[in-house]
Amino acid sequence: MIYWSPLFHFYQPPTQTASMLMKVSNEAYRPLLDVFNEFPHAHATININGVLTEMLGQCGYSDVLTKLRKLAEEGQIEFTGSGKYHPVLPLIPTEEVERQIRLNYQTNRNFLGDAYVPRGFFPPEMCYSRDIVDPIIESRHEWIVLSGIACPVAWPMSLIHEISSGEDKLAVFFRDDVLSNKISFRDIDGPGFIEHLKRLYGGKGDMYVVTAMDAETFGHHIQHWDKLFLAQIFETLEPMPVDEKTMHEQKSLAEQHRRLFEFEKDKEDRQIKIVTMSELLEIFPRGNKVEPRPSSWSTSADDIKMQNYYPLWKDKNNPLQQMQWEHLSIAMDLVHKATELADNDNSVQFANIARTTLDAALHSCQFWWASKKPMWNENMVYRGLNLQREALLNAYKAISNGSDKPEVKKEYYYKALAARHIFVQITDSLYMD
Repeated sequence: MIYWSPLFHFYQPPTQTASMLMKVSNEAYRPLLDVFNEFPHAHATININGVLTEMLGQCGYSDVLTKLRKLAEEGQIEFTGSGKYHPVLPLIPTEEVERQIRLNYQTNRNFLGDAYVPRGFFPPEMCYSRDIVDPIIESRHEWIVLSGIACPVAWPMSLIHEISSGEDKLAVFFRDDVLSNKISFRDIDGPGFIEHLKRLYGGKGDMYVVTAMDAETFGHHIQHWDKLFLAQIFETLEPMPVDEKTMHEQKSLAEQHRRLFEFEKDKEDRQIKIVTMSELLEIFPRGNKVEPRPSSWSTSADDIKMQNYYPLWKDKNNPLQQMQWEHLSIAMDLVHKATELADNDNSVQFANIARTTLDAALHSCQFWWASKKPMWNENMVYRGLNLQREALLNAYKAISNGSDKPEVKKEYYYKALAARHIFVQITDSLYMD
């Protein structure tokens, strides 16, 4: 048996416009979920970040959440855990990683109810480092999915390797990057995909393949790809059975041969089963303890050699991204200090605003749009930067309104000034580029 486990990643940044949220919901989310409703034999793993769940619920798209919840209640899909605002987890402090995981669970549980019971974990952008393992294990996730480039051993197709931390273990799935990208960039069609799976199969026992891509691929990035690709595959992999008795009652010998061919082909196609990743845990044995490479789902082998592990979010050769992270580092410093020092109603109010704003200011898109590989969008960079500035402003107001020593307030005022200088540099680069 060939087991195919597809993962669909639903996400929009907190700075997304209302019109774009409506467009993506109409073009991708609703049609994609309708395809799953049409083919109940097709199982899938779904990651939806809490920021999007919240936006859908608050902006009048609760029907999307209802569809997701119903599919999960019927056992057709499973949800994963993640970070609420889609931060690059290896690049933020551990306490922020833990907070993002916790916020994501609380938000999704609030909107999806008891149907949200994540066993696995999807790190945003599949960005991985060893530092994020403990927070994932401590939040009671059983497995993680990473990019294929992270795999440090022979490619696993019949074993599920594990990452160990003390006495704890975290099962790890590796995405088939080549196949996933072929789907994402319309470089393969439905029949070609099925033939690809069959070619991978060696005929010796069971094997599995994991694909993962943005849910927006299906209908938003590629028009009608939900039907032209997914529905076609789902229909093929659950064909109507051919009655052998009826087949032999055909008058034409040629028709008998044709029906016999179809029957044999249908049996072959039924050797491919579509499952969730947690279902794979019940089918395949555990392999070895491994140490995946730091990476993302956009990291190349050359990037790893250069220790440039997250090239679309913090490239060593991208000065704009370096300034973004420097600005964010100061914002985090001030917010943490504000939370620590707030000791009266006024300072607590500012500190709470700063803390909530910082959560959203960690989202990955602002860095992705600054990568210029070839992604470049000045407005998305600027919106993200303004979230950081709002966190900075409220954090400093909390510090200045607190009762701490004047020299502490002065120290953080100078840090706020440094952040303002970096802001001007970033803004200048947006005007001039």
